[in-house]
Amino acid sequence: MDEKEQIIRELEGGQTCLGIELGSTRIKATLIDSHFHTIAEGSQDWQNQLVDGMWTYSLESIWKNLQKCFAGLMSDVWNRYNRKLTSVGAMGISAMMHGYMVFNKKEELMVPFRTWRNTITDEAAKQLTSLFEYNIPQRWCIAHLYQAMLNGESHVPQIDYLTTLAGYIHWRLTGSRVIGVGDASGMFPIDSSTCNYYAKMTRQFDSLVSEKGYPWRLQGILPTVLTAGQKAGMLTPEGAKLLDPTGTLLPGIPFCPPEGDAGTGMVATNSVKKQTGNISAGTSVFGMVVLEKALKNVYPEIDLVTTPAGESVAMVHCNNCTSDIDAWVALFREFAESTGKPISKHDIYDLLYNQALKGDTDCGGVISFNYLSGEPIAGLDEGRPLLVRRPDANWSLANLMRAQLYSACATLRLGMDILFSKENVRIESITGHGGFFKTPGVGQRIMSTALNTPVTVLETAGEGGPWGMAVLAAFCLERGENESLSEYLDSRVFQNSEKNTVLPDAEDVRGFNQFLQVYKNCLSIEKAAVLQL
Repeated sequence: MDEKEQIIRELEGGQTCLGIELGSTRIKATLIDSHFHTIAEGSQDWQNQLVDGMWTYSLESIWKNLQKCFAGLMSDVWNRYNRKLTSVGAMGISAMMHGYMVFNKKEELMVPFRTWRNTITDEAAKQLTSLFEYNIPQRWCIAHLYQAMLNGESHVPQIDYLTTLAGYIHWRLTGSRVIGVGDASGMFPIDSSTCNYYAKMTRQFDSLVSEKGYPWRLQGILPTVLTAGQKAGMLTPEGAKLLDPTGTLLPGIPFCPPEGDAGTGMVATNSVKKQTGNISAGTSVFGMVVLEKALKNVYPEIDLVTTPAGESVAMVHCNNCTSDIDAWVALFREFAESTGKPISKHDIYDLLYNQALKGDTDCGGVISFNYLSGEPIAGLDEGRPLLVRRPDANWSLANLMRAQLYSACATLRLGMDILFSKENVRIESITGHGGFFKTPGVGQRIMSTALNTPVTVLETAGEGGPWGMAVLAAFCLERGENESLSEYLDSRVFQNSEKNTVLPDAEDVRGFNQFLQVYKNCLSIEKAAVLQL
């Protein structure tokens, strides 16, 4: 039996697994076979909207684009295998974490979805961090909830359910108000010993707001927390119709717990064991290290989240990574088209990324700030993409692009320095994935330079979050008795995986450190631009 025939047999036998991830700029569906190979895909580009000063996606946009993504997957299955996709063995939903989606008892969204990108909860985040003695970043769900209380927003007393984007979609597809522990850890602090919300902190929160007389308690409006491998519901007839209006997809598909994009990145890079770490670099960038022990201090730059199995993870999250690079690529592509010699999107990315490696190691006096939105690590509530150069700078395409790539890593470096220098966190390996690493060797080398540490890219790096979500669905379907997620990944998924590791080059590291020092000195210019533009 050849490979195609085997895939068709698995399609017809319900042995495939599906992961769907809603990223900031693209929704992607990945279907895998029993060997964890991608056999079909669907994708749909989308964008958030700035409405009344708030970054959001409408419910209409969420479902319209999710349906288009799934339709693309079904079309890909038909075109490759001449089969209709009527069912899969298991599936799961992942999405960008955090934010604020609240519903009343009629299951109506009460305010527009406030995404992780909104830096509007500074007062709440600071008060909760002080109360819990645990860092509560601005983008976390609990910070958004408490800020709404501080603002006196009229919808708060009517809240019946607070969840994330992945939790919302899972709820609509299955009817289950549950969430994966990794995604939950971006809503409210998680106790890794119980894999549930910290009980003491939920009581502290209820006590803090008791005088307001709300008819609910915090635990009552949060989703139930599940760990990887647990059953999380089945696709309902209504959910099947919502995902696939054509009626081709049948109900009854088992779901794994919905997860956040941080968790699927850990799975996609096999970084769920202690002393392993990964960097997910796309629209935003986050570096994560699975901790051996708790951090000694509380840092506003460091989130404490968990793996999909509930292990404690230190995460440095930066709101901005590749969006400004994307804007420059679009500009150069427009220029190429205006000459009558258009260049494909893929080719122009490869061309410009590789050009960056030809630049001066310190970018020759060119500095770029990639802050399209606010960046708490840099002390910015809003962002302004900014390019600065000295009059005598070595102004070239190579230095422009190298500055762009350095800028995408600079804020991450500021946060990671805390873990390595102040907390002496040890790490055996760090693995990269996401769009920043798509051009072979370039993003990997730049990231290795920025962090002054070896960076590994697996052969699955281009698969990213939706593939990781599909693997979590497979784990839910196939998990052996007492088998841990890390054991499953090591023994089944990555056993024969190829990988490439790049070591930092000393000269590159010196150049980046020089760039970073100027970058930090020039942050005042960025802050002035926010005030004036």
